Amino acid sequence: MMAAANDTAFTHAVFLLTGIPGQEDVYLWISIPFCVLYVILILGNSVILFIIKTDSGLHEPMYIFLSMLALTDLGLSIATVPTILGMFLFNSREISLNACLAQMFFIHFLQCTESSVLLLMAFDRFVAITNPLRYASILTLPRIAKMGLACVLRGVAFILPLPLLLKQYRYCRDNVLSHSYCLHQEVMNLACSDITVNSVYGLSGSLLTMGLDALLIFLSYVMIFKTVLSVASRAESFKALKTCISHLCIVLLFYTLEISLSVVYRFGSSSSHLLQIIMGYIYLLVPPLMNPVVYSVKSTHLRARLIRLFVK
Repeated sequence: MMAAANDTAFTHAVFLLTGIPGQEDVYLWISIPFCVLYVILILGNSVILFIIKTDSGLHEPMYIFLSMLALTDLGLSIATVPTILGMFLFNSREISLNACLAQMFFIHFLQCTESSVLLLMAFDRFVAITNPLRYASILTLPRIAKMGLACVLRGVAFILPLPLLLKQYRYCRDNVLSHSYCLHQEVMNLACSDITVNSVYGLSGSLLTMGLDALLIFLSYVMIFKTVLSVASRAESFKALKTCISHLCIVLLFYTLEISLSVVYRFGSSSSHLLQIIMGYIYLLVPPLMNPVVYSVKSTHLRARLIRLFVK
């Protein structure tokens, strides 16, 4: 009976979320910028989706991939809203094991999917510049739908085993997380079991998904620059590269934040705990906030539709 009670305790483990240590008295004030950020990024991505859906002139591969990116950003925002705002607005710290694993799955799955979508957008620019005459025949709507489905299935296939493995572990320590949301690395380190499988699989999965995506994006731009430099006219070269600026900005933002966060976690001293927390929030909130802004500013067609919408 004692063993059964212990197993029940492990199964119903509760994790404690952490906001910003030492700032508990001003959590309500801290919640204000978080609320503003969430409203802006949700409205921004929703407006992008609405414009692309309702304007037939934007039913092109580049904007369809942009709508996929906006959907991913919306999903990531929705996955983190309950715990982050619950933490700062109501000081709600407790989260059950099942809820924590569910949030962890959606956060990592959506980040993996976003990386895949960025790769598809790089492929879109690669085809548009290196083979413009066959662009419409290569990136047809059915093929784009299959590519999007492949991104989702790949994310599920790589990420789903992580929470399923963590579900089998025992948690017998002070289950205090460093953030107000659940991440695989943190939950894994709180387990009282052998986590070798999760550790190896998590690192391998990251390299085979986001690492491979980054490498392929880099190679695609090598080919793009090679093609552009071979064009005799400098004006045509500049015009071709101009269509890549938005995507390049988003890629650099996404992977720079990811690498920076990894460096801070692996090499940061104990005194940089606050920096780790701030970097974690920046990594989760800034890309979904900036993606619609970057494309709205850089894309002439999208900017014109936005102006027309708000003028009306």
